[in-house]
Amino acid sequence: MSNPTFTRRAFGGLLAAGLMTSVSAGAVFAQEYTKENPLKVALVVHGNLGDKSFFDSAAAGLDRAEADLPVDVTVIEAGNDRGRWQPALADATDQGYDVVIAGTWEMTGFMAELAPDYPETKFIVFDDAPDFTAGNLGNMLAINYRVSTAAYLAGYAAAKISESGKLGEILGVEGTTVVEFALGFEQGAKAANPDVQVTRAVAGSFTDPAKGKELALAQFAQGVDVVFPIAGGTGIGALQAARDEGKLAVGVDSDQAEIFAPTDPAQADVIFTSVEKKVGDSLYTALQQTLDGTAPYGTNLILGLADGAVGIAKNSYYEKLVPADVRAEVDEQEAKIIAGEITVDTGMN
Repeated sequence: MSNPTFTRRAFGGLLAAGLMTSVSAGAVFAQEYTKENPLKVALVVHGNLGDKSFFDSAAAGLDRAEADLPVDVTVIEAGNDRGRWQPALADATDQGYDVVIAGTWEMTGFMAELAPDYPETKFIVFDDAPDFTAGNLGNMLAINYRVSTAAYLAGYAAAKISESGKLGEILGVEGTTVVEFALGFEQGAKAANPDVQVTRAVAGSFTDPAKGKELALAQFAQGVDVVFPIAGGTGIGALQAARDEGKLAVGVDSDQAEIFAPTDPAQADVIFTSVEKKVGDSLYTALQQTLDGTAPYGTNLILGLADGAVGIAKNSYYEKLVPADVRAEVDEQEAKIIAGEITVDTGMN
């Protein structure tokens, strides 16, 4: 079996336009689903909701799917005990859900082990992909995000507005999908200011806000004035450090300024943009296509800036904190990336 990996402009167009496509697919559901007889979907979160980032984005997309489509969604929070993750996924599969969804490299292996034994179940993994040559995974869909293309724009803007010329990154772990953010951010920063210094720290966890705060404070003490935490819940601590120290920050995965605005406006005020990985939108689209029989199961979709699957938040905070001339330069860089005139570094194959 081949290892199908491709950038799906048709799929990505759905994210931007909300329209149906005619993507060919493997085996699909034969029956008609209705609100009375919905597609039963389980999202298995290897952690907990409330990260104001990655998991919350996925859940929000599925909430929207449940409201709009003949879909019934159950979210299963497996918690932070790694020993519970595989059993939670296996239990969800045993309970007869039509579609089982999970995310990241930490869950891919478990899903790839289960998929061949449950051929009538559809499996969707986001932010990672299995080796499709290793087994019968025709009922599994992988969705990846070339976030380096969006992170490039955030890095460009960060370098332009930094007064010290020193930027910081805080990674949860050094996995491929996390480093993908850093590669683009660093390249964009260097494009804006060849002399910029970027300091990278690794927390070793996505669920340790105290560690994130500690690392951010250490970077600020070294002269960093813009921090980019790519660290899930750990990154919340880094954002808090930026708020407390009067520094600026780049949010990750979701528009974090808008998320914090209702409850912590001081926090929102220091997040001048966010690198958005539109997980929720892509899962919504995957379920749309599963229902209409066009979802390309058995493949790894890699979606980027041109597909509308990633981007940066251009909200009121961005307009307030980033000068108009810099915003115009960022727009120009974005157009060149989409046109293929700028090639952004990536760790994805």
